[in-house]
Amino acid sequence: MNSIFARALATLVCGFGLAGAALAQNQQVVAICATDQGWCELAAKEFQAQTGIKVLQVHKATGEALAQLRAEAANPKTDLWWGGTGDPFLQAAEVGLLDAYRPNYLNDLHGWSVRQYAMSENYVGGFYTSAIGFGWNEDVLKKKGLPAPKCWADLLDARYKGEIETSHPGSSGTGYTILAGLVQLMGEDAAFAYLQKLHRNVTQYTRSGQAQAKSVAKGEVGIGISFIFGFENERQQGFKMVKSGAPCEGTGYEVGGIALVKGSRNREAAKKYYDWLMSPAGQSIGARANSLQVPANKTFKPDPRIPTIDAVRLIKYDFQKYGKAVERRRLIERWEKEVNALPR
Repeated sequence: MNSIFARALATLVCGFGLAGAALAQNQQVVAICATDQGWCELAAKEFQAQTGIKVLQVHKATGEALAQLRAEAANPKTDLWWGGTGDPFLQAAEVGLLDAYRPNYLNDLHGWSVRQYAMSENYVGGFYTSAIGFGWNEDVLKKKGLPAPKCWADLLDARYKGEIETSHPGSSGTGYTILAGLVQLMGEDAAFAYLQKLHRNVTQYTRSGQAQAKSVAKGEVGIGISFIFGFENERQQGFKMVKSGAPCEGTGYEVGGIALVKGSRNREAAKKYYDWLMSPAGQSIGARANSLQVPANKTFKPDPRIPTIDAVRLIKYDFQKYGKAVERRRLIERWEKEVNALPR
């Protein structure tokens, strides 16, 4: 009798297990990923393999991701947005596009990540961090007899005309972080005067802030302005002529975001993906995909290739002020009129 009962119980448990697996396979999550594409793709692949939950994910620059969520507001199609600079996430929260979520593992996260939750009233989590800096191609600069830049002021040298690439603050979260960081470092009028002079040396403002590292590695430009980790990644990939550094005067930085979308259709699957991305398993995917930001989760040993920001002179970045939609719009409009409209 006992053996019959045991077999029946085993059959029942197995049935529940198969039902659970089938249920997971029928689940899906629709996501926007705004960090490096390699990280986006590998994370989706691994999460789907481990959970059976299907991931329908697109890769977009943060400005474009915000625009998509605005367009979908009346009928949300996206469940989760993760990766990319935090300012656009804060703007999305401000206009009611996100849902608050306070995970129960906050003690596993670095203080800067926890502060992002507190500042945003739990609408935006801190996913990773990294600092703005320069990357340069030593071969290109040597061939043209140009020195490597060490400070923001160095980039105004007329000899760098056509040698500097950066990103557009309207479409790129990286570009906006550069703009807002300079405003806080120099003062607004002085920052715009600086950007007008820098404009003469800029060859193009790319749609995405992830383009500069590859442009420098390929020798298409001598200097790029972006997050330092991107240039370090190219060097780690074998482009030893790529070097990087932080500006001597000080620099801005990002706290990458992660958030649930308000009114999403696949809420439980989205929470599972969110929690997995914030776990050691999900956070370690970045370095495995050669994306070298500093991860938020502090309970595992990060990849030694990730460049430390301990020696970088970081400004006291006011995420609350410069994360507001009205401030972002005002600064970008001023940049369009006073900088981008100028001839080069």
